[in-house]
Amino acid sequence: MKNDRFLTVILVVIALLVVASLSLFFVRQDSVSYLSEDTPAGIVHNYILAIEKGEYERAYDYLAEKEFMPSFSEFEQNFLFYENNTGYQIGESTISGNLAYVEVTIMEGSGGFLFERHYDYVESARLIKESGGWKIIQMPYSYWSWEWYEEE
Repeated sequence: MKNDRFLTVILVVIALLVVASLSLFFVRQDSVSYLSEDTPAGIVHNYILAIEKGEYERAYDYLAEKEFMPSFSEFEQNFLFYENNTGYQIGESTISGNLAYVEVTIMEGSGGFLFERHYDYVESARLIKESGGWKIIQMPYSYWSWEWYEEE
């Protein structure tokens, strides 16, 4: 009888922790907002956020006007079935003349609910100074397509 009550208390505590974790996850996800667009890191953050919100026109406006730039329909097509199973963290920025590099840590999850695996990897976003503002010419794979800006 005493063991049943102990087990019930443990299960209730676990259930409360799960509910609290899920609540925190959904509350934090809605509170992300756009940053100032005067830094390369701000541009990278806003680009990723626009994709995650499905605001493809806004995300497309952050791309550099260079040869082999994807059309808007090609760009949008790349993200139409985008599943948000990734997270990101913006790291340090390095500016060298008209080029900037922003470190981006991508956190991807795979697998099922209980046995989910997380993979983190660090890549760089590349930006170029164009018409007085920073524009993206390369991003990590989760937010980019390999053929953009490449010669065909």
